[in-house]
Amino acid sequence: MKFGMPIPYAAGFKQAVEGLRALEDVGLDVVTVPEAYTFDAVSRLGYIAARTSRVELATSILNIYSRTPALLAMTAAGLDHVSGGRFSLGIGSSGPQVVEGFHGVPFHAPLGRTREIVAICRQVWGRERLELHGRHYDVPLTPERGGSGLGRSLKLVDAPVRPRIPMILAALGPKNIALAAELFEAWQPIFYHPESADEVFGAPLAEGRAKRDPLLAGLRVIADAKFFVGDDEDEIGAARAEVRAALALYIGGMGARGKNFYHHLVTRLGFGAAADEIQDLYLGGSKDAAAAAVPGALVDGIALVGRPDHVEQRLAAYAAAGVDQLNLSPVSTGNAERARQFALLRKIADAVTAR
Repeated sequence: MKFGMPIPYAAGFKQAVEGLRALEDVGLDVVTVPEAYTFDAVSRLGYIAARTSRVELATSILNIYSRTPALLAMTAAGLDHVSGGRFSLGIGSSGPQVVEGFHGVPFHAPLGRTREIVAICRQVWGRERLELHGRHYDVPLTPERGGSGLGRSLKLVDAPVRPRIPMILAALGPKNIALAAELFEAWQPIFYHPESADEVFGAPLAEGRAKRDPLLAGLRVIADAKFFVGDDEDEIGAARAEVRAALALYIGGMGARGKNFYHHLVTRLGFGAAADEIQDLYLGGSKDAAAAAVPGALVDGIALVGRPDHVEQRLAAYAAAGVDQLNLSPVSTGNAERARQFALLRKIADAVTAR
């Protein structure tokens, strides 16, 4: 199993990058950079590429609305070039709060747009002359859809390091999950609960895999989790409180009532009543109470926080559920402690593998 780590948005970014070489040596495989509505991910990934030599890089995630499909493809090719072939393009729809609220474009037809973006990216990386006249994207732009008629079908000037850059889809809903299983190299869910994974995700994954191109390798599953390994109960309790606070933010505050994807997912995981309570408290301004309402079973199910024997059991559960990579957000903030935690986690993972 690979281990990844997201890099902080801005505060602590350069400090975290300084510690990456040590993390490369103790078992970190992938660095992911998020992009919400702060500094862009691309410039930070270029910086990381220059400061590392082995660790893989990925966006987690670029939304599909704020860049054209061709620019997404160009960006991926550029990052793959400066990193020597270490980059994977993680994309997702985000949500209307960010897409419409920050970028000012309609949150419309995420599934159809994503399908056409995949086709355009792979044409660009294959250095084909780009031409796709889809429902959502018209390249070259035709006069019937507002073009001047002067657009030419062009191909990428420089040959990419790889003609097929891996693509990751961050997906929560059943239709989006099926799309990931059909077209993408990897699927990245959030709040992945191994014991519930087959019940919640199994049907859409099977639907997508039935349509998958035989030339595509098997779909890789990338799960996110906060992690802390230790023996001190106070430290474990503090780490669990951090997980609760993060869950309360997503379940309660990341979307309007009735339009919160994370609330819907936690409900599908079997915590519907708790999700409603968390949302009511959070939207009512009681953020601490919302965090306290997060069930302990949910914390234990989607995080790697606890004593080494507990973490070993959870790693085994992720492996049994078919997870290929864990993107782990360490509760510890210092570079030395992060390195110690990852070294310990790698040792525990090796023990799980050796069973």
